Amino acid sequence: MSRPLPVPAETRRATMSDGAEILLRRFAHPTGPRLAITHGNGFAVDGFRVFWEPLLADYDVVLFDMRGHGMNPPGVAANHHYPQLAEDVRTIRAAIAAGWDARPTVGVFHSMSSRAAMKQAVEDGWIWDALVLFDPPNVPLRGHPLYEKMRRFETRLVEFALNRQEEFASVAELVESYRSAPASKGWLPQAQEDMARAVLRDREGGGYELAFRRECEAAIYLEALTLDLWPHAREFGGPFIMICADPDMERPSPTAIPNRALAEEGGYDYAAVPGTGHLLQIEKPAECVAVMTDFLARHGLGPGGG
Repeated sequence: MSRPLPVPAETRRATMSDGAEILLRRFAHPTGPRLAITHGNGFAVDGFRVFWEPLLADYDVVLFDMRGHGMNPPGVAANHHYPQLAEDVRTIRAAIAAGWDARPTVGVFHSMSSRAAMKQAVEDGWIWDALVLFDPPNVPLRGHPLYEKMRRFETRLVEFALNRQEEFASVAELVESYRSAPASKGWLPQAQEDMARAVLRDREGGGYELAFRRECEAAIYLEALTLDLWPHAREFGGPFIMICADPDMERPSPTAIPNRALAEEGGYDYAAVPGTGHLLQIEKPAECVAVMTDFLARHGLGPGGG
């Protein structure tokens, strides 16, 4: 039985430009810098509890699910696309600033949300005190030697999402699926339980269903091929780091080698966590926290100002 989640000190609902609502949950800290933490495509932030829960001791943490995911209402399927997600990032940042006291605020994103945060930062302007981007599945520009590799990967993900099981008799059924699937069997056991609870909703008539529609998940994977998002570090307006899957594993995540290439070509602050894949925060959370907090300390954003 999974242990209960921590209870937030405060909650607020932020309204996006199209009327969609996103729940913000604040775990208040009297002095710590603020971390705004979310997740990737098809997941939910409570599934990353093994990563963010240890941060509550030193940081003011705001958790939120991306539109249509986790605790949020389903939303309008037609608006599940990257221009809207990037706009959501700006709206959420503004809601955090308006809702709570002013203090340094760092955006902490994973995968899809990392890519949305990158798009917002380079196309719309810098809004954070720093950005931490966990393994954004960056697709090189057409003609790049690694483009075809990522094109094949994204198209496989489209097929996977469209055919994923969406109804479950119990949470335990999805937990067992995570424990047996190659992509998720390396997650910590607690994370497998947390994620299963986080991505399911009660289904009318009994049982459970995925909170986020699999068709919307597939559309996000396909759209990645048309983003042309391969920016240089100088296009960002402030400090950021890309913390990624290990490219030196015998069978690395398909995201790992392109991300190393982007970091080298774009002059990024970059770190790969040894022995991890795309869901590195729930495979080796302590190591991910260590890399992130070292980056924050270097920029005066650690507990006590560095």
